[in-house]
Amino acid sequence: MKRTQTLAVVATAVTGSLVLAACGGGGPASAGGKISDGKVVIGLLNDQSGVYKDLSGPNSKVAIQMAIDDYKAKYGSKAVAKDIEIVSADHQNKPDIANTKAQEMYDRDKADIILDVPTSSAALAVATQAKAKKKLFIDIGAGTTALTGKSCNKYTFHWAYDTYMLASGNGAATVQSGGKKWSIVYPDYAFGQDMTKSYSAAVERAGGTVQQKIATPFPNDNYATFITKAAASKPDVIGIMAAGGDLVNFIKQFNQSGIASTTKLAVGLMFITDIHNLGVDQFNGTTFTDAWYWNFDQQNRAWADKFMAKTKVRPSFAHAGNYSAALNYLEAVQAAGTDNSDAVVKQLEGKKINDMFLRNGEVRAADHNVVHDVYQVKVKSKDQVKEEWDLEQVIKTIPASEAYAPPSPDCTM
Repeated sequence: MKRTQTLAVVATAVTGSLVLAACGGGGPASAGGKISDGKVVIGLLNDQSGVYKDLSGPNSKVAIQMAIDDYKAKYGSKAVAKDIEIVSADHQNKPDIANTKAQEMYDRDKADIILDVPTSSAALAVATQAKAKKKLFIDIGAGTTALTGKSCNKYTFHWAYDTYMLASGNGAATVQSGGKKWSIVYPDYAFGQDMTKSYSAAVERAGGTVQQKIATPFPNDNYATFITKAAASKPDVIGIMAAGGDLVNFIKQFNQSGIASTTKLAVGLMFITDIHNLGVDQFNGTTFTDAWYWNFDQQNRAWADKFMAKTKVRPSFAHAGNYSAALNYLEAVQAAGTDNSDAVVKQLEGKKINDMFLRNGEVRAADHNVVHDVYQVKVKSKDQVKEEWDLEQVIKTIPASEAYAPPSPDCTM
């Protein structure tokens, strides 16, 4: 496990003493709090070597560090969290490894919170540990609605997106544009299964039908057989529910198969890094639902410029989401005057947020789903691209009130 310690030495700091209440503005809402073990420890658990490395991976650590830096710059000597450390680990997209690493972070490394965790099966394992340890977990990278459904718990929050949001935006729009008959190809684990469930429901609500649901291994690099099978029923649309490196492999092979001229491709989940890796020509104007785009407005671009200066790449929505989640967690610690989990949860529940990542955002108290405006976007054509990462055209903003499902009755905190 890699460890990076962030020094938060403030000139007048005295370890363990909380003087904020006496200092006035910027201090905690109540005096008498404390920081466990004398520091706040943020765990970053994600895929740092596999198919999801580019969309989140090591660069999410950069995003979290940017949040720490901004928190310190805002509060200075009045910061409740003076020492802040990041610990990170690679879960290799395997739920058993994620489960073990989460236990190590909470118990051995004294992590107060774990962030990110793409791969839904891994995220569900970490949510179970968070509940057992009574420590926070904010998921950014996974899509399963189970995190805010039957597997919800007091200490788990879902920050960036879920499969319902992805499907309700793009699934209905694709049917309404003439794509009524679908074949869906999905990775056979929690994310792919939940994506297929959400997309099938969205397509059918819009008047379409799903003729086939075809499971593939995860991860996978050979889709030829599955593409042939999906095309056999002569659908209007083949919907691919893979993500990251698997999505890139699928699209390459879909275009090579020769069926792209007669069958439309619908992408369930895509990141800016996927488009950059493959090039806009491979997507033929594909539309999808995006949680955030770096060039949406000046606020996003300003943050993306800082990120690019450090990483040499533009941020994905997972990078931006990790920044937002880390900063809002630290703000909650500041407001509570402590990193005590129950006190921090109380600060987060019901919070309304408008920041670089969340527009019209709300941390729903009922299920801890963080709802916000999202976007229907289209991959630009080559002649529309003005700079290297200028790859998406925002077609419309989907308001938070329309993008997400209401709290599930399956969720009991």
